[in-house]
Amino acid sequence: MITDSLEYLKESDDAWKTSILGGVFVLFSFLLLPLFFVWGYVVRVLDRTARGDDAVPAFDEWGDLTIDGAKAFVIAFAYSLVPALIGGVLVGGVLLATGGSPGAFGIAAIVVAGLLTAAVSLAVAYVVPAALANYAAERHIGAGVDLEALAPTLQTGTYAAGWLLAVGLVVVGSFVASFLAMIPFVGPVLGGIVSFYALVAAAYVVGHTWGDLHPIAVDGDAGSDEPSTERPAI
Repeated sequence: MITDSLEYLKESDDAWKTSILGGVFVLFSFLLLPLFFVWGYVVRVLDRTARGDDAVPAFDEWGDLTIDGAKAFVIAFAYSLVPALIGGVLVGGVLLATGGSPGAFGIAAIVVAGLLTAAVSLAVAYVVPAALANYAAERHIGAGVDLEALAPTLQTGTYAAGWLLAVGLVVVGSFVASFLAMIPFVGPVLGGIVSFYALVAAAYVVGHTWGDLHPIAVDGDAGSDEPSTERPAI
């Protein structure tokens, strides 16, 4: 699946156009609207690949793209609030209890709070791709935060393996992008393109993993409500 994910976007007739647009949107994602375009595109990739359709989507139908991206952003942001709130409460509680001058015990408590926050952050990072895949399938925000519906998928080795591969693609892509960003003038754009390419490859993996666990019948009816335990070939 690694090779397929890396070749997915490259096989498109508009590979360069899509990659450059995606890279520019990533570069200017701090403006928020370009970020919505990126996440809207990711939702399209998740939706298609989960249904076994490897046709690469295009940047078009901008209204729908923006709405899907905004909803995906809201879902991811909602999950990100959990570790932020937990970390703030724990560290703030320690500082409040020690009057802002923690001794050895207070510092140890802050370290423990930091480790707990990191653990929660990792758990959130594990859930978010499945949440976005479920949103892509159902197209309503509630599907992205329905932990009861997501739990059977999250507990499978198939999802865990797909998630690790997707994370690996994003991490490697981020490393390469940060290196390219140091090149004068064109570096930031090249870095944005690589980051976008890696994100799409990761979405391809998550989409196919979701499709393996939630097969869709030929007539369009959903398959079994319970995810399959079959592990994809990775």
